[in-house]
Amino acid sequence: MIQDELSEQIIGCAYKIYNTLGFGFLEKIYENAMAIEFEKLNLKFKQQHSIKVYYDEKIIGDYIADFFVENKMIIELKSTANLIKKHEVQLVNYLNATKQPVGLLINFGPEGVEIKRKYKDY
Repeated sequence: MIQDELSEQIIGCAYKIYNTLGFGFLEKIYENAMAIEFEKLNLKFKQQHSIKVYYDEKIIGDYIADFFVENKMIIELKSTANLIKKHEVQLVNYLNATKQPVGLLINFGPEGVEIKRKYKDY
Protein backbone atom coordinates (compact mmCIF):
# COMPACT_ATOMS: atom_id res chain seq x y z
CA MET A 1 0.00 0.00 0.00
CA ILE A 2 1.35 3.42 -0.97
CA GLN A 3 0.41 4.99 2.37
CA ASP A 4 2.35 2.30 4.26
CA GLU A 5 5.50 3.01 2.22
CA LEU A 6 5.05 6.74 2.80
CA SER A 7 4.45 6.13 6.52
CA GLU A 8 7.70 4.16 6.71
CA GLN A 9 9.63 6.99 5.05
CA ILE A 10 8.15 9.59 7.40
CA ILE A 11 8.74 7.45 10.48
CA GLY A 12 12.32 6.90 9.35
CA CYS A 13 12.78 10.67 9.19
CA ALA A 14 11.45 11.03 12.74
CA TYR A 15 13.90 8.45 14.11
CA LYS A 16 16.81 10.03 12.25
CA ILE A 17 15.95 13.43 13.73
CA TYR A 18 15.49 12.03 17.24
CA ASN A 19 18.81 10.19 17.05
CA THR A 20 20.47 13.49 16.15
CA LEU A 21 18.60 15.99 18.33
CA GLY A 22 17.18 13.88 21.15
CA PHE A 23 14.40 15.18 23.40
CA GLY A 24 13.82 18.67 24.75
CA PHE A 25 13.42 21.03 21.82
CA LEU A 26 10.23 22.88 20.99
CA GLU A 27 7.96 21.27 18.44
CA LYS A 28 8.93 23.85 15.79
CA ILE A 29 12.56 22.65 15.83
CA TYR A 30 11.47 19.08 15.04
CA GLU A 31 9.05 20.38 12.43
CA ASN A 32 11.78 22.29 10.61
CA ALA A 33 14.07 19.26 10.78
CA MET A 34 11.29 17.10 9.28
CA ALA A 35 10.96 19.56 6.40
CA ILE A 36 14.69 19.16 5.68
CA GLU A 37 14.39 15.37 5.73
CA PHE A 38 11.32 15.45 3.46
CA GLU A 39 13.26 17.58 0.98
CA LYS A 40 16.13 15.06 1.01
CA LEU A 41 13.64 12.32 0.07
CA ASN A 42 12.06 14.52 -2.62
CA LEU A 43 8.68 14.27 -0.91
CA LYS A 44 6.12 16.89 -1.80
CA PHE A 45 4.79 18.53 1.34
CA LYS A 46 3.03 21.56 2.72
CA GLN A 47 4.23 22.79 6.09
CA GLN A 48 1.68 24.48 8.38
CA HIS A 49 -1.09 23.34 6.05
CA SER A 50 -4.41 25.13 6.49
CA ILE A 51 -7.46 22.87 6.67
CA LYS A 52 -10.90 24.45 6.24
CA VAL A 53 -13.69 23.13 8.43
CA TYR A 54 -17.21 23.20 7.03
CA TYR A 55 -20.62 23.06 8.63
CA ASP A 56 -23.75 23.09 6.51
CA GLU A 57 -21.53 23.85 3.48
CA LYS A 58 -20.13 27.00 5.12
CA ILE A 59 -16.59 27.53 6.34
CA ILE A 60 -16.69 27.84 10.11
CA GLY A 61 -12.98 27.80 10.87
CA ASP A 62 -9.72 26.19 10.09
CA TYR A 63 -7.04 23.98 11.56
CA ILE A 64 -3.33 24.14 10.88
CA ALA A 65 -1.73 20.72 10.43
CA ASP A 66 2.04 20.53 10.74
CA PHE A 67 2.40 18.73 7.39
CA PHE A 68 0.40 17.46 4.47
CA VAL A 69 2.71 15.06 2.62
CA GLU A 70 2.37 13.88 -0.98
CA ASN A 71 -1.23 15.17 -0.99
CA LYS A 72 -2.27 12.08 0.94
CA MET A 73 -1.11 12.09 4.55
CA ILE A 74 -1.57 14.45 7.48
CA ILE A 75 1.33 14.60 9.93
CA GLU A 76 0.96 16.13 13.38
CA LEU A 77 4.08 16.55 15.52
CA LYS A 78 4.39 16.89 19.28
CA SER A 79 7.26 17.36 21.70
CA THR A 80 5.81 16.38 25.04
CA ALA A 81 6.43 13.95 27.89
CA ASN A 82 3.38 11.85 26.89
CA LEU A 83 0.81 11.77 24.16
CA ILE A 84 -2.70 12.14 25.47
CA LYS A 85 -6.10 11.39 23.96
CA LYS A 86 -6.54 15.06 23.02
CA HIS A 87 -3.57 14.78 20.61
CA GLU A 88 -5.09 11.74 18.91
CA VAL A 89 -8.49 13.45 18.63
CA GLN A 90 -6.78 16.44 17.00
CA LEU A 91 -5.34 14.20 14.28
CA VAL A 92 -8.68 12.44 13.73
CA ASN A 93 -10.36 15.84 13.34
CA TYR A 94 -7.79 16.74 10.67
CA LEU A 95 -8.57 13.49 8.86
CA ASN A 96 -12.30 14.17 9.07
CA ALA A 97 -11.90 17.71 7.74
CA THR A 98 -9.70 16.65 4.80
CA LYS A 99 -11.30 13.25 4.10
CA GLN A 100 -7.78 11.80 4.08
CA PRO A 101 -7.62 8.13 5.06
CA VAL A 102 -4.32 8.09 7.00
CA GLY A 103 -2.50 10.34 9.42
CA LEU A 104 0.51 10.08 11.70
CA LEU A 105 0.90 11.58 15.16
CA ILE A 106 4.60 11.72 16.00
CA ASN A 107 5.88 12.65 19.43
CA PHE A 108 9.53 13.45 20.11
CA GLY A 109 9.33 12.42 23.77
CA PRO A 110 11.81 11.78 26.57
CA GLU A 111 11.73 8.00 26.04
CA GLY A 112 12.10 8.22 22.25
CA VAL A 113 9.88 8.63 19.24
CA GLU A 114 6.24 7.69 19.84
CA ILE A 115 4.01 7.15 16.82
CA LYS A 116 0.25 6.76 16.47
CA ARG A 117 -1.16 5.94 13.06
CA LYS A 118 -4.83 6.76 12.52
CA TYR A 119 -7.03 5.44 9.73
CA LYS A 120 -10.42 6.73 8.62
CA ASP A 121 -12.72 4.92 6.22
CA TYR A 122 -15.02 7.21 4.25
